[in-house]
Amino acid sequence: MFGLGLPELLIILAICVLLFGATRLPALGQGLAQAIKDFRKTYREPDEIDVTPQSPEPPGDPPSPE
Repeated sequence: MFGLGLPELLIILAICVLLFGATRLPALGQGLAQAIKDFRKTYREPDEIDVTPQSPEPPGDPPSPE
């Protein structure tokens, strides 16, 4: 689809090293991996919304007005 081969990936890596520096790349990669992990965890967890209907009040005598 995009046709990214080894030369293109090396060029992208070189641009990243120039922009961020070699010392910051591991931290950026770790942050990106943590973000992806959190996204997947949130996506897979079921919703915690309580959708059970409220129970109706039991039938009985209405309160008498005094």
